[in-house]
Amino acid sequence: MPPRNTRAARLVYPAALARLGSHGLPAAFQQGRSMKFADLRAGMVITGGPLQVTEAEILEFARKFDPQWFHTDVQRAAEGRWGGLIASGWHTCALAMRMAVDAILHDSESFGSPGLGEVSWRVPVRPGDTLTLHARVQGARVSASRNDLGIVNWAWVVDNQHGETVLELDATSLFDLSGDS
Repeated sequence: MPPRNTRAARLVYPAALARLGSHGLPAAFQQGRSMKFADLRAGMVITGGPLQVTEAEILEFARKFDPQWFHTDVQRAAEGRWGGLIASGWHTCALAMRMAVDAILHDSESFGSPGLGEVSWRVPVRPGDTLTLHARVQGARVSASRNDLGIVNWAWVVDNQHGETVLELDATSLFDLSGDS
């Protein structure tokens, strides 16, 4: 069996988390009220998770959506470049989304997203990893053409239990300001 790619497993991106800063949450949100557009300020960082990743979840997601052998074949993956089974990058994005919904978007005024900016998978996610999301508000503004639409730009960083950055992405959320949400 070839040695595990330990160089990839040790890569750490502390600068990614440092760029997020550490601004506090509004008192109303800390007390459990749902997140509102008016609560969001540039520089604010909201943490989601932790969320543990299981081998069964990695296999199930990969078999349905990304059936490459290093995501679906435990024995072959053990002998491959990554030295073991790794989660699909798309699975990692889905896990980040789950943490964002739980920490920010559930019962909020958010109603969707026009898309993502850059997505970077930095370190593979492995069975047993525990992930934490750090979502930094890059900017929050009312649309110039629709005053009932709030636009929030985010920088997401997901770290594992070793402090290694496994995912970075830029996201945009749309918030309903009409009062009908």
